[in-house]
Amino acid sequence: MRKISGNKLLVKALKEEGVDTIFGYPGACTIDISDELYKQDYTKVILPRQEVALVHEADAYARSTGKVGVCLVTSGPGATNLVTGLATANYDSVPLVCFTGQVARHLIGNDAFQEVDIVGITRSITKYGVTVRNREDLGRIIKEAFYIARTGRPGPVLVDLPKDVMGELGSADYPTDVNIRGYKPNTHVHIGQLKRAIKMLSKADRPLFLAGGGVNIAHAGGAFTELVEKTHVPVVTTVMGRGALPTQHPLFVGNLGMHGAYAANMAVNECDLLFSIGTRFNDRITGKLHSFAPKAKIVHIDIDTSAISRNVQVDIPIVADAGEAIDKMLEYVEPCETKEWQNAIAGWKAEHPLTMKPRPIMTPKDILDVMNEMFEDAIVVTDVGQHQMFVSQFLEMTPKKQLLMSGGLGTMGYGLPGAIGARIGNPDKTVISISGDGGMQMNSQEIATAVLEELPIISCVFNNSVLGMVRQWQKLFYGKRYSMTCLRSGAACRGKCGEVECPPYTPDFVKLAESYGAKGIRVTKKEEIRPAFEEAARSTKTPTIIEFLIDPEDLVYPMIQPGGTLQDMIMDC
Repeated sequence: MRKISGNKLLVKALKEEGVDTIFGYPGACTIDISDELYKQDYTKVILPRQEVALVHEADAYARSTGKVGVCLVTSGPGATNLVTGLATANYDSVPLVCFTGQVARHLIGNDAFQEVDIVGITRSITKYGVTVRNREDLGRIIKEAFYIARTGRPGPVLVDLPKDVMGELGSADYPTDVNIRGYKPNTHVHIGQLKRAIKMLSKADRPLFLAGGGVNIAHAGGAFTELVEKTHVPVVTTVMGRGALPTQHPLFVGNLGMHGAYAANMAVNECDLLFSIGTRFNDRITGKLHSFAPKAKIVHIDIDTSAISRNVQVDIPIVADAGEAIDKMLEYVEPCETKEWQNAIAGWKAEHPLTMKPRPIMTPKDILDVMNEMFEDAIVVTDVGQHQMFVSQFLEMTPKKQLLMSGGLGTMGYGLPGAIGARIGNPDKTVISISGDGGMQMNSQEIATAVLEELPIISCVFNNSVLGMVRQWQKLFYGKRYSMTCLRSGAACRGKCGEVECPPYTPDFVKLAESYGAKGIRVTKKEEIRPAFEEAARSTKTPTIIEFLIDPEDLVYPMIQPGGTLQDMIMDC
């Protein structure tokens, strides 16, 4: 039987798994894998500028395509640079397979050069992690890694590859089947439980659907829209669930939670049945647990058994894939009488509409209004901060749009690399990233990747010269003590805020973009927004960085004070 090296088998496995793109950064422990990748022409290799960004690129590639994102990095610092991205993917149920180089087996545990126990380091933030100890196990482990990443609740898997194992000769066979004892993910719906939930839905006077990120992960938006229209039940979403129902749909109420719409939070407070699909009820949507949905029976559909009743006790638990559950519901549900309930919700919307006060100067909503008019078919990727919440409030979602962000971990620096990964996976789609000036600086080196890969992404920077979300908390809850949030602060003004003139802002984002070979545009007034987007949209191979200068006093409202309840909404300052 012909034998091949572990390096060759890995490259063969990538082709067998249909991996058309791998995001990799080389090093001593993976140089032989890089050499094998050089010899083939099936899998395209993307070379980002740092592993921290690399894993976000693979993550957004996976979210936007539905495929497994694949990373390859070397041992030691290459591997540890994956940690934040792995945690990001783990929280948001993103299927990744990350291959890390490792020193030879006889050196493991001896503090060898660039040796770390990356499996141990990432055990709590990966779905599965393993070091390959024997060459004969390599094919099986790779096959299992892809299977585990994409099945059940999707998530990141890490495979650690010692250099000597990969150089060893062994079987050229790559398995076709997977049989993992103890891992049999269930996606099928328990019909008895589902019928109990549907019966409860039919008897409710004030039913409410809560759609979480699981609906979008299952690509079940179309079926969910059909379900909503068939039942006439209003819908609130989590931030990650936004887009599960088109935002212009008459039964869409809004996002709930810390920065949710007044009507959405009031609907959760007053509903008598909360029918939730694909959410883990984290603290940003519940507020104080004892006061969450106080009048409601709760149905919870989730693919992850451990997520059910972990934070919120539920009345009917259903462990199932969101898409399969919705499809089954469509077979049994009947229209509900909700006209009076819809009128109550309409009253809350009229009482406190979700908007920003008009101002003569440019606001984030002005920018997003133009985006809504110009880009109906697009993938929008956000960083983390105030801009992210503005997007979650004002970006209109249609069946043609996708919204990608770091939800559970809240990872600054996700926006730009996320846009790169999304565009690589969707070369015919318009891809727009929206970052704050703080988050943009965390991975701005990836402009080089976008330029060299000829990706005409549109990267928007909402520059208010501060770390806006933390500053908002400082303004509202910390007596306006703006500690560590001014991005102009430095030696010239430290401790003298208000007494001396602020130093100039650095960097100059337009010059930074141009230094990389990208386009740079600065927008200071409302009337410049549309021309800037029009110019960026004309580009076919070059990324465009658009810097929007906005007021740091533009805050995100409504807001629930940390530790508060959904009733404790701050509507304005």
